Amino acid sequence: MTRCSPRTVLHRAAGSLAAAGLLAAASLAGAAAPAQAVDTPVFTFGGPAETALHPYPESGKPKSSRVGITLDNPSEDEENGGFDGDFTLTFDLSGVAGVADVKIDGEASPDCEITGTKAVCEDWGIRPGSQSAADFVVTAADGSENGDTGTITVTGRADGATFTPFTTRLTVGGPDLVTERLPFRTELTPGEKQQAPITFANRGTRDADGVLLTLRYSRGLDIPQRYSNCEYSVDDPDLPDFGWTTALCSVEGAFEAGATYTLATPLTLEATERAYYDTFLYGIHENSAAQRTALRAGAPSERGSGGVLKAVPAKKGAAARSTDLTPGDNQQEADFRTENTADFVAYGDDVAGPEGSTVKADIGFRNEGPAWIGHIRSGEDVATVDFTVPQGASVTSKPERCRAVTADGKYREDQKSPAPRYFCNTSMTVRDGAGLDLPFELRVDKAMVGASGAVTVRGTFLKNPKLPFDPEPANNTAYLILNGEGDGSDSGGATEGGDGGSGEPSTPPTSAPDPEESPSGTSGSSSSGGSSAGTAGGSGGGLASTGSVALIASGTAAAALAAGLVLFTAARRRAARHS
Repeated sequence: MTRCSPRTVLHRAAGSLAAAGLLAAASLAGAAAPAQAVDTPVFTFGGPAETALHPYPESGKPKSSRVGITLDNPSEDEENGGFDGDFTLTFDLSGVAGVADVKIDGEASPDCEITGTKAVCEDWGIRPGSQSAADFVVTAADGSENGDTGTITVTGRADGATFTPFTTRLTVGGPDLVTERLPFRTELTPGEKQQAPITFANRGTRDADGVLLTLRYSRGLDIPQRYSNCEYSVDDPDLPDFGWTTALCSVEGAFEAGATYTLATPLTLEATERAYYDTFLYGIHENSAAQRTALRAGAPSERGSGGVLKAVPAKKGAAARSTDLTPGDNQQEADFRTENTADFVAYGDDVAGPEGSTVKADIGFRNEGPAWIGHIRSGEDVATVDFTVPQGASVTSKPERCRAVTADGKYREDQKSPAPRYFCNTSMTVRDGAGLDLPFELRVDKAMVGASGAVTVRGTFLKNPKLPFDPEPANNTAYLILNGEGDGSDSGGATEGGDGGSGEPSTPPTSAPDPEESPSGTSGSSSSGGSSAGTAGGSGGGLASTGSVALIASGTAAAALAAGLVLFTAARRRAARHS
């Protein structure tokens, strides 16, 4: 056994040092402290419940499959929850003798070795979370027959720890469900509909007992039918900003090997009024409780109330449940571009405070639609909010997603002290009705009447600031007004004693420098994952973007918010002062 692999040597060296440190600490502490009872950790294994093997061929080499076994340490304490000690994992291969040939992936599992009908892996240390335990390359054994099956049992042993045994099954042959790619029209207009006659074949060696049709489509698409044998969920917990709708449809029937099937009634795929860049995924899997659970991804769902979705088979016959031979070809996908627009409307604020005070300002933009904008494939940020600090003020607190830059928009290494200008990127998606809310705090260094700073929502490249989907560029800029009238003695919502000195002089947005010279002018130079608490729906941290969303209460509220914040009025402040 490879007990002296490089990884094992490093593990053991680290363990020796850790043990030496613990002994030294114990000798210093003496016997004053009573011994503490330590709970015995329990580790679990993971992996596929079953893996299908391509039958042994009449000529040529057999096709291989892979079986990965994981080891899970349930501790959530990243610093102190690890297991520091030697452990041994044993894989009993006797159950697959004559069914499958099993080899170890030496690169992925350097501490493992097969002897006879056992594979043994020896290592040191188990960190919190899930990690690879061993990777096997498996093929059908010479002489095996379609339907032969057997199991591999995994056990573990270590002083001071317990391992829960695990079993995985290998079966020769099985169904091989393949989804055919549909010839969709991909350049659309809002409201356009087209049929989706999803067709699939079973190219395996065994029949499939029922199939699970999976449909996933992004926010701008819809399938109006809601079938009673389908369960629908909106917003994948792992990708909340994408606005995914997922339909899992259990289609009954015996789907024979070598036969092709299509839906009895084609689906209707519609580009809605929100559509812009959208994606549709459709696939077929064999229906099973484990498959449904995996595809649900923990999202709540509800069942449709319409008719039953059926597939028309070419043949009929009994089927025996098995596992797909080639899962990689079960799904197809299509991308669509809809001729549509989205109106990004910037909003500023009107704040006041005496010299030395700190004021809070809320700036940002709203997507007044009708389209949602999502760069699902590229993962690029949709837009940037470009904020110039009003003269006589300096920023003391900014959202995490915002980057300090120089007055002319170039890179600034210092991100802690006040800057004259800030770039704040969205994530890869901005929903209709959502946007980006950016709370800033500014120190009033010098009270100046009507000092203003531009708030502009633009493209992520300074050299090309235009938003290609926005038909109303005139409302892309608003202003943050500081002490709009008077001498600044009215503190408004200010707090005294805000810290932070004056930054560089504030200037309005300038002509675009070359992105090659200004890394901060590109979307790739900033991570959009660090969203602030003021981030609205569709613009939270990325993938995909995959942060949480917070939609505004209603369309009326959105219009009032945009109108009230984009335009400031001195009359309102004057009326408030004289009331």
